Amino acid sequence: DLFLFDPHVSIDASDDDLKSLADKVRKRGLVVGSVVAPVWPPTGGGSAMDEGEGRTNFLKQVEKGCRIAKTLREIGVRPYGVVRIDSASGPGDWAKDPAANQMRIAETFRMACDIAADHGEKLAAEGEICWGGMHSWKAMLELLEMVGRPETLGFQADMAHTLLYLMGYNAPDAGLLPQGFDFSDEAAFDAAYKKMTDALRPWTIDFHVAQNDATVFGSGSHDKTGRHCLPDDPNGKLDIVKRAGYWLRDENGQPMTRFQHICWDGCMFPNSVMQKQETWNKILGAMVAVRDAHGWS
Repeated sequence: DLFLFDPHVSIDASDDDLKSLADKVRKRGLVVGSVVAPVWPPTGGGSAMDEGEGRTNFLKQVEKGCRIAKTLREIGVRPYGVVRIDSASGPGDWAKDPAANQMRIAETFRMACDIAADHGEKLAAEGEICWGGMHSWKAMLELLEMVGRPETLGFQADMAHTLLYLMGYNAPDAGLLPQGFDFSDEAAFDAAYKKMTDALRPWTIDFHVAQNDATVFGSGSHDKTGRHCLPDDPNGKLDIVKRAGYWLRDENGQPMTRFQHICWDGCMFPNSVMQKQETWNKILGAMVAVRDAHGWS
């Protein structure tokens, strides 16, 4: 999966740049999956709640992201995947006028869907507690239903971020676990996790395997959201393979077969951690275990 912003892959990459990237990917026996459109104000985008310049800039970045995704697909190095977006708006600003702001975000997302459809792409909104209108499982579900474009817009489920949905960070009324919850209470955790995944799984078209210790983390301009931990973190609250099954299998226990790859998001780890072979042995081990337990071909 690719982040479309310097110094990673430039959102303004030329066709020649993308051909060069494709050659590097092929030489390593890899393919490209999902791409992240840099829709936030600091990266050239804008708030999806802003009906003026913010919306214009948001949609501009979506269009650029869809162009790159389509080009890589046509080159033959990207056989699957989505274009990842969020509302690029904070929950505090959203809460100043929830109903109106949710409608504005939905309208922006519908416009983004038109752009994606023109490029033959799908969008996935990554639910996190830091994005207004997407900051709880209830708000996320409401937004997806308001947009009403399931053929073009779906949900990107990240196991670390969605754990915080259960705990009601930034949306106490939507919390499914009480404050100070004892995670050894497996039955209560099962019930809460099932309620959330039953609601969002039908919309899920992209999936991040992850671990979380039930705390939040933020850096730079990024508001606090679910902290990513390594798979074997002693404070991790998730049985990764078990909980992944709630997302990857339907209500009858059958594999969903709705997407063709899974991802591990390493955005919260320092380079010193990501450059260790041991780190990748753990991450890939967790992902292979999820694939072996719940995968399809």
